[in-house]
Amino acid sequence: MKTESEKLSPTRVKLTVEVPFDELKPAVEAATKKIADQVQIPGFRKGKVPSKLVEQRFGRPAIMQEAVNDALPDFYQQAAAEAELKPVGRPEIEVGEVPGLDGADEGNLVFTVEQDVRPEIELPDFSSLEIEIEEPSVDDDAVEVRLTELRERFGTLVGVDRPAEDGDFVSVDMVATIDDEEIESVEGVSYQIGEGNMLEGLDEALIGLSATESTTFVSKLAGGDRAGEEAQVKVTAQSVKVRELPEADDEFAEMASEFDTIDELKEDLRAKAAADAEGNRVALARNALLEKLLAELEIPVPDQLVEDEILSHLENEGKEAGDPHGEEIREDTVKAVRAQFLLDEINSTRTVDVDQSDLMNYMTQLSTQYGIEPNQLLQMLAQSGQLEQIFAEVQRSKALEVVLADVIVKNAAGDTLDLGLTSAAEDASEEQAAEESAPAEEAPADEAPAKKAPAKKKAPAKKKAPAKQADAASDEPAEATETE
Repeated sequence: MKTESEKLSPTRVKLTVEVPFDELKPAVEAATKKIADQVQIPGFRKGKVPSKLVEQRFGRPAIMQEAVNDALPDFYQQAAAEAELKPVGRPEIEVGEVPGLDGADEGNLVFTVEQDVRPEIELPDFSSLEIEIEEPSVDDDAVEVRLTELRERFGTLVGVDRPAEDGDFVSVDMVATIDDEEIESVEGVSYQIGEGNMLEGLDEALIGLSATESTTFVSKLAGGDRAGEEAQVKVTAQSVKVRELPEADDEFAEMASEFDTIDELKEDLRAKAAADAEGNRVALARNALLEKLLAELEIPVPDQLVEDEILSHLENEGKEAGDPHGEEIREDTVKAVRAQFLLDEINSTRTVDVDQSDLMNYMTQLSTQYGIEPNQLLQMLAQSGQLEQIFAEVQRSKALEVVLADVIVKNAAGDTLDLGLTSAAEDASEEQAAEESAPAEEAPADEAPAKKAPAKKKAPAKKKAPAKQADAASDEPAEATETE
């Protein structure tokens, strides 16, 4: 097989492929047998029709068309590998010449392929880069935020006789209808006004309602067979409650922690806030490095890939192709694709190991973002076949962290920060030192010492897939108790 490659743009190539008939012949024989297995000719058992008779009955062109259709994917994959392409998106294949149509076993199958590819990215010398971050501070306000979160875990919901306000907890009944047809209904759902994790417009509808009062608003359904369609939603506030927090005193400290006094509890919360701030410095530096690289490097993206990503986003939101929202997210979509190309390129140049703790940290972050238990989210991702994407996202994030160890990171005052990361060069130096300090095995006296084999390069971890770095772990909120 002969392959010629032509670069049409930084993100698109054209392959011209010629396949001799001898390489196509196995596909022709397979196509003939395939047709023979599907037809019934009097005098022959099914699947036992001679090849010549199949050719006479159905014609050589039909057989060749079947053979080419079946063989093209493999020939394309082989040609792409020979041309060392990094394809993205769908290939556009056009068949130019098909051999053997006249019955002669000669000639070449000729086809062309236009394919979007990943751009070539020239990575900088990371040790020459410098970034600046604003260090997160640990002050009394940070401690107070953590203390309030802990008090909320032990808060009590108390009914109030007034219209609902932002932040109140409301028990709601809802009925959604389209053209007077009831589509969906729920009863007794507890919702905190302002969370914004249910129907759009619900927060505005609830504010001002007292217990047992109802109102109607229009919203697009978020799930079900009619997802994305506008519905009339009637909402009734069955009850309105506020969360009363326990006093932050020694009694609360004893109840909520292993400490005897509120001062001891606050000191512990301060230490946890400091540990989180240390972890956040890495996250801030990682984000700053990514933004710097995206601003300084030329990373073109295929137009069709961007269109496909926008269309997928619209479909997930129940919107049609061409919806104005597509243009609203175009800039962010282009940036996300550029970032993925960049991180994948970094990942290909480094050894990046992803362990279970990395995955669980990311799952914890996602579960907090979507308000779902980590185990439930893990189950949902597994059922939808997205675990590989999660793995790749974590790997990309870790690859950026690996090169971040070589970057100079400073704070606003100009001080160089130690983020506690180990560079690849330091890792290699430590491994070499460990090897040199290891005791050598003694060779038998009657044998010459064996020649030292060259050290094998460490193979890069297998790539399987964005991902955001998880924030430092924090206490999970518990459900508040209710009183009438």
